[in-house]
Amino acid sequence: MQREAIVARRASRPVSVGPVRIGGPAPVSVQTMTKTDTADAEATLEQIKRITAAGADLVRVAVPRAEALEAFERICAASPLPVIADIHFDHRLAIEAARRGAAKLRINPGNLGGRKRLEAVLTAATQAGIPVRIGVNAGSLPRDVLERHGGPTAEAMCAAALRMVAAAQDLGFQDLVVSLKASDVPRTVQANRRFAAESDLPLHLGVTEAGLGREALVRSAVGIGALLAEGIGDTIRVSLTDDPCGEVRAGREILRALGLLPGPVLVACPTCGRCQVDLRPIVEEVREALAGLTAPIVVAVMGCEVNGPGEARHADVGLAAGKDAMVLFRRGEVVRRVPVSQAAAALAAEISALSA
Repeated sequence: MQREAIVARRASRPVSVGPVRIGGPAPVSVQTMTKTDTADAEATLEQIKRITAAGADLVRVAVPRAEALEAFERICAASPLPVIADIHFDHRLAIEAARRGAAKLRINPGNLGGRKRLEAVLTAATQAGIPVRIGVNAGSLPRDVLERHGGPTAEAMCAAALRMVAAAQDLGFQDLVVSLKASDVPRTVQANRRFAAESDLPLHLGVTEAGLGREALVRSAVGIGALLAEGIGDTIRVSLTDDPCGEVRAGREILRALGLLPGPVLVACPTCGRCQVDLRPIVEEVREALAGLTAPIVVAVMGCEVNGPGEARHADVGLAAGKDAMVLFRRGEVVRRVPVSQAAAALAAEISALSA
């Protein structure tokens, strides 16, 4: 029983990043960014392998200086994922990255330079047959836009994005993706809503510099999730001060929560004074059994007689706890009663059978 998506998605113009489509009817893709020194090709490729295993669709790699270009070329050639070159300040790095195998360029309108530099970058992208992301950050908006709007407001972010989009399109370049990111949720949401109302270009979502741990995960889930729930967004990155695999897993969970990514959903009782079993270790064991599965099944682990039997019956497979045993359900039917100590293993076996 796969849960339905929350809303119809906004129609956007598709672009291709290697074999991955962004926008149009394509699924919302998940990307992250390597956190190694790009000049160390071996370390970067090792991280990309882990990112791929975590379920990423795309990977972004910083190209901070010319000395990293040789390694960047090796990374592009060996990466199992399409590689996006992340460029700031020096437009010549974008040109070289396009020539050396980048599947997409990311440029920032706040620090790229004037129209001539933009034209040179877009010419290189055209010759390489790759798209460009215009990445607008609240912390690096053009000075004249900041002055006109009185600071890095949502309106200023949208104005900066629309201006560079217009400049790129005036130069004949159409394969664009746009992002509008701030470190706070309200500005991020408002800026993306404004842009989505003005343009059909695909949108890359994220709350930039979200930080570390629980606070960062909540901030990212609320900001990205609010927009996706309105049908806005075509690719996402959860920006954490953490391992990039954690970013990928968080992104996938956001999509799964909104019904935008097929896969297992675990429903677990929060527990209260009515629960007569130690439910947490059972839930943890069941969660481990679901790791890596893509089957669209709903699994319930419930701790008492109030919502337990109902949730377990409505799931594809589930457990409902009593005092000394748990009842195992499969698609609405009672399979058997099992001792609490064997419940997680019994449920895991049912999950395996259904997934097969």
